[in-house]
Amino acid sequence: MSLRTRLLLAFAVVVLIPIAVLAFGIRQEMTRRLSDEYRLRVDTVVQVIREDLERESAGVAQRLASLKDALLNDNRFRLAAVAGVESERDYLLDYAGTAMRLTGLSMLQIQDSDGTIISSGHFRNEHGRIEAGLASALANARGVALLTTRAADGEFVALARVEPFVLGDRTFTIVGGRTVDDEFLARLARDRAIVVTLVSATGDPPTLRLPSKTLGPGQPDTTYPAAVGEFQVPLIHAGTDDAVKVEQARLQVIQPATPLRALLRSADSWFAVTAAAAGLTALLLAVWVSSRISRPLATLAEKTAVLDLDRLDVDFDAGTDEVGRLSRLLGDLAGRLHTSTARVREAERRATVGDLARQINHDIKNGLIPLRNVMRHLAQVEREEPAALSSVFAERRQTIDSSIAYLETLATSYQRLSPRLDRRGIDLNALVTDVVSAARGRQDVRFETDLASRLPRVVGDPIAFRRILENLTSNAVDSLESKPGRVTVSTTVVEREVGAPAIRVTVADTGRGMSSGETERIFNDFYTTKEGGTGLGLSIVRRLVMDMHGTVGVESEPGRGTRITIDIPADDFKRT
Repeated sequence: MSLRTRLLLAFAVVVLIPIAVLAFGIRQEMTRRLSDEYRLRVDTVVQVIREDLERESAGVAQRLASLKDALLNDNRFRLAAVAGVESERDYLLDYAGTAMRLTGLSMLQIQDSDGTIISSGHFRNEHGRIEAGLASALANARGVALLTTRAADGEFVALARVEPFVLGDRTFTIVGGRTVDDEFLARLARDRAIVVTLVSATGDPPTLRLPSKTLGPGQPDTTYPAAVGEFQVPLIHAGTDDAVKVEQARLQVIQPATPLRALLRSADSWFAVTAAAAGLTALLLAVWVSSRISRPLATLAEKTAVLDLDRLDVDFDAGTDEVGRLSRLLGDLAGRLHTSTARVREAERRATVGDLARQINHDIKNGLIPLRNVMRHLAQVEREEPAALSSVFAERRQTIDSSIAYLETLATSYQRLSPRLDRRGIDLNALVTDVVSAARGRQDVRFETDLASRLPRVVGDPIAFRRILENLTSNAVDSLESKPGRVTVSTTVVEREVGAPAIRVTVADTGRGMSSGETERIFNDFYTTKEGGTGLGLSIVRRLVMDMHGTVGVESEPGRGTRITIDIPADDFKRT
């Protein structure tokens, strides 16, 4: 990412993020305050509606009380209802209808003591039907109660009251009320922005609410949470069957968030315009600032790009600003580099000669160790069994010859300074046996081998692989720290998911072991845990293994020994 792009992004972030934070904070505060106002308003409306319902219910009760007084003095009703005079039957059937119109009620019926309807104003055909329990349910409500009842065109909900009276020796009950419909709920709401809903738990009758035409165009907005208040009203279901059911319906008062949404949209529009203007201003400013910085930097970068140790005579322009100071510093640096180049090259030559000397020293020591072991063994045999010296010498002569051949090949390789690998098939089991045989001769060290039968051959340089094994066995012996221990060299075939199997050579010892920090560094050049060590042994092992397309791994734990594994691709493995 270029400096100009970074400046543009920085200006955009510095300008737009504060505006976004401001917009978010104002929106949240507006939403919170208006929501609180809506909640307070809804709570007030709920209280007003509760009082209006109580007043309407009291008005219905007063009308029923007036009707009761009229019935007590109505002889024709007495003759029809108590005496059973047939000629007054039509008067009885029509009485509730006439009284309902005169009192301004929406429903009215008169029942006898058994709950039988003897006159119904809202549904004349209900005459003779029994609604046992309706009067007692309304009486138990003791105030505001809603009633579902039947009319000629279907069911409706009414705000009902009950008024019992005694005529002669018989008890009668007047049930009356006013229809609760959308128009009634609209009068309760008093505000076109408020929705009043009657919700029945059983869904019978369907939920009543204000029609959408009273809210203006569209349905109430639900994008933002609306303020909702409610209270419970007894709802008595009658007129469907002989049983009367009573439930607690809910009268909900909802304040939609439409005004809040309109206000937030207006605020969003202003914030969007402000952000666009601020962003454009920041963009122009960033372009101007970046052009003032990027051009000198580009010139400085072009001059710096041609610098190297062979060309340090580049002239840097001096200036008064920060870029000019940087140019002067680069010019001074180029001058110092020019004077130090000879010293650096001389130091590199000395370091290279030192590294080469240490590697030669290490490799020669590895070639001399088997010879030293053989000579110690022969000296021990000469002291203890002089007669067996010739046979032991003949047995160990191959080790002497192999070590001498190794040193001769090593000398030839270092003479060329770029040793050429002699790749051919190697019998690892035979090579392991030879190396372990050469390493024997120490009293405190027990060498063991565990060689797989019918081991496939691998392709590589026998001298390189011998160096690998000798380095590993020498390190294993050194890790015992002159204490009795065991060094085990094993070979096995390892199956792999992809490609030919690998030949695994494992060198394990029972020495002091290493920590996890040491195992992570043992293959680095010049890192050693031995006093007087060169730190090249395992780094040479890793390089030689990689030259043969193999891998090397280590497992170690302090006090429990070390296990180093080498995996080399097999050459002529055939599955049977």
